Parts: sequence; structure tokens; C-alpha cells
Amino acid sequence: MRILLICIEKIIKKKKYKPQLENSIMILSDVDIKKMLKQGKMKIAPLAEEQINGASVDLTLSDEWYFFKNEYVTGSGTVDLDKIGFEKAIDMIKSKTIDLMPGQMCLGKTIEKITLPPDVIGTLEGRSRYARMGLAVHITSALVQPGSDNHQVLEIVNFAPFRIRLHTGMRISQVVFERIETPTSKPYATFGKIARKQ
Repeated sequence: MRILLICIEKIIKKKKYKPQLENSIMILSDVDIKKMLKQGKMKIAPLAEEQINGASVDLTLSDEWYFFKNEYVTGSGTVDLDKIGFEKAIDMIKSKTIDLMPGQMCLGKTIEKITLPPDVIGTLEGRSRYARMGLAVHITSALVQPGSDNHQVLEIVNFAPFRIRLHTGMRISQVVFERIETPTSKPYATFGKIARKQ
């Protein structure tokens, strides 16, 4: 047994063996992200170098905002989620800034469009500087599906006791990327119901 172990050790040293992690499950670092972007395996556009963090990428707000129609805000309307999608319950406005009142929610859209390969997923997260001020950027909808090719829609809620002003271009959220073990057979850009509209 000792002789066998010595032989294996010599082979490893001679071939400079490195573990094959290409298809392993892992969170991508800035090095991995930049490598995949350079190889064209993943796309984030537009993207500035300073948006790439140690293990995430900052995402910025566009000038498109979506608010619930007045009939739903006042409580006079009822939304049957099996019959009415959010597209019919909201109105879209374009503005460089908006004020979000305490307890108010709106949908925001990222400037960046994210294109993922079938073996990578993304997870949307808030940023601590805004979270500490009572601002949430998603409501349980954090997953960016493998094979996605769209802008991200954020469910933004003001939990603070004061109004919060949001600006186009502000880095309101970040996305963490993770490689999955087996590439999906259902890329979201093809099978997602809403993906092609974003």
C-alpha cells in the first residue's frame, strides 16, 4: 500500500495535477466572472469595471417604474392572482427620480441585461447601505434562472418611516452567480413565460 501511495504521489507531482472544478457547484468570484465575460459565456450589458465586486456584480436602476393602479392601491379592487398578472394591475411611468412613500411598493427595472449560460444561476440581493435605511429590493423573487437573457425586475419596498428618493443609475442591488452541477434542459430565455418581455 505504501508503495502504491508513493507512486500516486509521484504521478501527481509529475503531471501537476489540479482538481477539475469546471462543473462543480460554486459561487463565482470576480476572477471567475471576468473570465466568463471575456470568454462570452456570460453577458452583462452595459457593465463598468467598478460594478464588479469580490463575489457579486452591482445592478443599477433604469428610468422605468411600475406602480399599482389606483383601484388596487385604494383597496377598492381585488386581484385574483390566478386570473390577473401584474401586467394588468400596474401602470408604467418613465422618470429620472421617484419618491417612494413609507410602506409603498413599486417595480423597478435594471439597466443591465443579464445573459446566463445553462449551468449558471444568479441570486439578487440588496445592498447594505440601502437595507439599513429600510429599503428592500425584492420580495422572495431573488432567483435569476439559468439560461436567462433579460433585464431584472426588482420588487422595491420602502419599510422606513420616511419617504425614500430613488434615482436612475443608482446601484440599488447586486447579483451573485453560482455554477450548478448539470446544465439545465430548460433555459429560461426559451421556457420562461415572462422572460421574453423583459
